[in-house]
Amino acid sequence: MILTSEQREELEAVMRKRNGNAALARRARCALLWADGERRVDIRAKLACNDEFVSRWTSAYEVQGLPGLVSLYPGRAPKRWPAKLEARVLDRTLKHLPKDGSTRWSSRKLAAELGDVSFSAVQRIWRKHGVCPHRLDRHMVSNDPDFQTKAADVIGLYLNPPAHAAVFCVDEKTAIQALDRKDRMLPLSPGRAESHGFEYKRNGTLSLFAALNTDTGEVLGKTAARHTSEQFVAFLQGIVDAQPWYQEIHVICDNVSSHKTDLVAAFLARHPRFQIHYTPTYSSWLSQVENWFGRIQRDVISRGIFTSVKDLDKKLMKYIRQYNKDAKPLRWKYADPTRRIASDFKDSVD
Repeated sequence: MILTSEQREELEAVMRKRNGNAALARRARCALLWADGERRVDIRAKLACNDEFVSRWTSAYEVQGLPGLVSLYPGRAPKRWPAKLEARVLDRTLKHLPKDGSTRWSSRKLAAELGDVSFSAVQRIWRKHGVCPHRLDRHMVSNDPDFQTKAADVIGLYLNPPAHAAVFCVDEKTAIQALDRKDRMLPLSPGRAESHGFEYKRNGTLSLFAALNTDTGEVLGKTAARHTSEQFVAFLQGIVDAQPWYQEIHVICDNVSSHKTDLVAAFLARHPRFQIHYTPTYSSWLSQVENWFGRIQRDVISRGIFTSVKDLDKKLMKYIRQYNKDAKPLRWKYADPTRRIASDFKDSVD
């Protein structure tokens, strides 16, 4: 196919349009490549198409010119399902279970149950209304009678901390296993995910104490062979030593037994500027350090290979040092306020 200068400029103009039709620009490029003598296999690679695409649109351009690149059948508008049909699908999904004893609906099961709708229509209706029967979340409801008071105390430290005071979220990640793999790791490569051997060897466990500064996002970390009240008090002493002598320190932690021993009470008596605020029962998620523990779990622990407890300790502390170089405070917010769990506490916090 031989193009005149006017035809070439016309095709290049179609390709240069910022707000043009992407499909039309792709067909124009196909015609240009064909006219430039490109091999069919190269055109397929550049346009991610097949031979039928190349033959169809180069022939159409030869016969009709630029109008030949416009599809005569651009498709139809998306079908809009009647409101009554959507209501039936949602009612059956949300209020009933399959008759075969299954615990959830699949799109094909629901389509077969209703009879007059396809499974693809069910999928579109679910997607439109954000219904996900295949997903399952878990939650735990606090039974603390003082939930409102304790939660308001913790949230108040986040939103309006005392002037000239440091606020830390403190907790420990216990029994971190130093797992080594018996077989060598297969590294990541094109077309293959990183692979670890199924069999492993335990080299011991380690506990990680962490204190997240809610103002700066920095983390103070310390490892210990065991998780005891003595180790917890020693870690609190490290927090005190790291702060100026005149500064008040507020610590948010959960209700684990090692946080409420006589040793902890004696420590608080020796340091009147140090205060502990306990989260409500079964509500450790109110402590921001839990979010950071999830991060180190994903980044280091889950896929880590540790030849010894010492190697585990080294890698954990290295991660903390690198994290603190670009630490950022955690800013919580409701992405969708309508999905909050309804309770009397909602009004008190608002």
